[in-house]
Amino acid sequence: MAKSDAEVKVLGTWASPFVMRVRIALNIKSVAYEFLQERLWEGKSELLLKSNPVHRKVPVLIHGDDTICESLIIVQYIDEVWPSAPILPSDPHERATARFWAAYLDDKWFPSLRAIGMAEGEDSRKAAIGQVEEGLMLLEEAFGKCSQGQAFFGKDQIGYLDITFGCFLGWLRVTEKMSGIKLLNEINTPALLKWANRFCNDAAVKDVMPETEKLSEFAKMLRGRVRATPTS
Repeated sequence: MAKSDAEVKVLGTWASPFVMRVRIALNIKSVAYEFLQERLWEGKSELLLKSNPVHRKVPVLIHGDDTICESLIIVQYIDEVWPSAPILPSDPHERATARFWAAYLDDKWFPSLRAIGMAEGEDSRKAAIGQVEEGLMLLEEAFGKCSQGQAFFGKDQIGYLDITFGCFLGWLRVTEKMSGIKLLNEINTPALLKWANRFCNDAAVKDVMPETEKLSEFAKMLRGRVRATPTS
């Protein structure tokens, strides 16, 4: 049996943006998979601990007898195993650029987005909002260069950077709802605003993108659990 024909399973949670990356990539490739939902707030399953003993977190891709961890590593693996409908750019410079912005999103931008909801005090909140808005302005410029006037960062189809950034749109909308601030807007980020709508309505995305209201309620539940946890 060819490697690409082996059974595929995804360990994850419906609300995780990192799990969403894996599911979108598989959808783009039209790969059938079984989604095994973890309820991490109630404890981690034996399968998760066995499949990812180092980080003990989702997502995990189980492909036949192999396990692959870390969302962007999984996306690249999927792109190599199922080469049709390429996700990563073929051009070396464009591929390096996509990876650069992906690292920026994970290492700097998304932590700033999370900091808005976790901020204690108005000064901290305003500082986090400023960092997110600054990042969106940079990404607006990057979109113009990467898309070359087309619909996505990946030009005429969803690509690596679209998946990396797009998976955060659900949580971006929750943050906008809870803070009362439109972070994506017609004035500062008109191209990204239109891109976000296209991305969320794409066939590979729309069934795995959480509804804002449902995700908002989930965020409130998680925040309540954190506050209820003793600190010492």
